[in-house]
Amino acid sequence: MSKPIIVFDLDGTLVDTAPDLLDSLNHTLVAGGLAEVDDRAFRRFVGQGGRIMIERAYNAQQKQLASVEHDRLHDIFLDHYTVNIPGRSLPYPGVVAAMDRFTDAGYLLAVCTNKYENLAKGLIQALGLSDRFAAITGPETFGIRKPDPRHLTETIAKAGGDASRAVMVGDSVTDIDTAKAAGIPVVAVDFGYTDRHVSEYEPSVVISHYDELTLGMAQKLIEAASR
Repeated sequence: MSKPIIVFDLDGTLVDTAPDLLDSLNHTLVAGGLAEVDDRAFRRFVGQGGRIMIERAYNAQQKQLASVEHDRLHDIFLDHYTVNIPGRSLPYPGVVAAMDRFTDAGYLLAVCTNKYENLAKGLIQALGLSDRFAAITGPETFGIRKPDPRHLTETIAKAGGDASRAVMVGDSVTDIDTAKAAGIPVVAVDFGYTDRHVSEYEPSVVISHYDELTLGMAQKLIEAASR
């Protein structure tokens, strides 16, 4: 029989990767002859991927970015980020204890991220968390990416979970839209990477710390979704 499951987004939800992604962005910009960005101003973009971060930085400095140069810089970004994993990235406070709660109660855990699968797995392994997850999937795993709901539902299936007893945890409109389209309740963390407060996207619940992600909350969300 399939088990209940909690599916986490990665960047800005499970792990605070902003320091390393911003380091890689600044390394890339210097390689392209631009100035480094203000980390505080660009933190909200780090969940959108390296290509968009580079594009936003060029726009902010009113510089043209040809497609060939964009590709070259993206390769530099990925190389720098990959070599430095895990860098300063850390799980968010309380998330490991939350995972323990759900695992002890018989839940499966999985990661569904738009980060490349090899980078996601490399980061999670470097942080010593790999054995906690029944599946870790990226956009190339199934050839689809969030907000396509199949990325979430296929992740659940790969993990051996029960989609009718699933909860998504994310930090962005992409995560929220994905879960809604899949008919799965979604808990939004308000400490992630977004330029608007996650409550504006109408998730099932908003939390500010993983201490709030309880078994009782998950069960109530699952029961409400099945009505």
